[in-house]
Amino acid sequence: MAHIVILGAGIGGMPMAYEMKALARPEDKVTVISESPRFQFVPSNPWVAVDWRKRSDIEIDIAPALGRKGIDFIAQAARRVHPERNEIELLDGKVVGYDYLVIATGPKLAFDEVPGLGPEQFTQSICHVGHAEQAQAAWDRFTADPGPIVVGAVQGASCFGPAYEFAMIMDTDLRRRKIRDRVPMTFVTSEPYIGHLGLGGVGDSKGLLESAMRDRHIKWICNAKTTKIENGKMYVTEHDDMGQPKREHELPFRHAMMLPAFKGVDAVFGIEGLTNPRGFITIDEHQRNPQFKNIFSVGVCVAIPPVEPTPIPCGTPKTGYMIESMVTATAHNIAALINGKEAREEGTWNAVCLADFGDRGVAFVAQPQIPPRNANWASRGKWVHYAKIAFEKYFLAKIRRGKSEPFFESLALKALGIAKLKQTKRSA
Repeated sequence: MAHIVILGAGIGGMPMAYEMKALARPEDKVTVISESPRFQFVPSNPWVAVDWRKRSDIEIDIAPALGRKGIDFIAQAARRVHPERNEIELLDGKVVGYDYLVIATGPKLAFDEVPGLGPEQFTQSICHVGHAEQAQAAWDRFTADPGPIVVGAVQGASCFGPAYEFAMIMDTDLRRRKIRDRVPMTFVTSEPYIGHLGLGGVGDSKGLLESAMRDRHIKWICNAKTTKIENGKMYVTEHDDMGQPKREHELPFRHAMMLPAFKGVDAVFGIEGLTNPRGFITIDEHQRNPQFKNIFSVGVCVAIPPVEPTPIPCGTPKTGYMIESMVTATAHNIAALINGKEAREEGTWNAVCLADFGDRGVAFVAQPQIPPRNANWASRGKWVHYAKIAFEKYFLAKIRRGKSEPFFESLALKALGIAKLKQTKRSA
């Protein structure tokens, strides 16, 4: 019998558990460890922050969902991973041993890297559903007495899509309330240009997003380093293409949301051979740690270098379909190992992203996510908004039912030419 432990129960961890259970032998045991007893559909957090969704709409109790598939669940935070002895130390002092470990924790939010950043200071966050609820309460206060908005992502951030989504969603909500004319809005980003997305752009993402922001009267500052935030004021240094300071901005705001940089969680941070200096898990092409061969990783906690140098540091996003690709490759590789075979599956890391703007949106497809790409396009329209709503309902249903990829999803993706696993050559 092999014991496969999955650390984390988010968008990577839950599908990982289901897919691993389906591929494991009957005698193998799958256990999920998570500090939260409820799964959160993070992509819907921008809707929560403007009261278009309630927390209960996008959460699922983990234990019964996993239990229906015979997967064990431990609702406990991990204090420390001890890879040298194949153990996870829990916060309550208990120890869980494993034969194979999949780290799917997501990131630690590095609010402390910018003075005044974060929901405990002077800006809102949509990275966690609890933060989104706080943002919603702040939004109610703001709409009663509107003023300037600053929204975007600080230096080192790696997931820019939600910042664009939230800016557009706030704009849509303000227009519905007939108070948009009272709200100057500025988008502040470490990206070298609008639509870079940490990916060097996807199709005509620059043109599409710049056009959308002009249509909505949203000003922007790129190559921006947010130096500090005070109550009602953000200090931003704009840089040129060579990374030299160009202009200082003091931006007043009555409402602000800035995405932070990410780093690895405390349970793994600083473990030599397991993580890079930021605490992200180092992996090979099979999602496997090079030093600890029985440890794999999926999702935002994976170490991926930036796609290109930028004047202000920008990370590479690790979200959406890319994570599902990682999950499938990992599950197949662990299944191969427990059956005495080699781990040789590689995820395609294709990116399929639906960015909702509240009434329309932009879709991005990058195959693979990291250039050079086989496919690279972006499209804009009302259909994206409805597709995002449909995807939310579909993914939550999938988690409730314990299906990693239903048959009809496989057919649809195949029809679009989108695959999770690379077609690699097999030796005879």
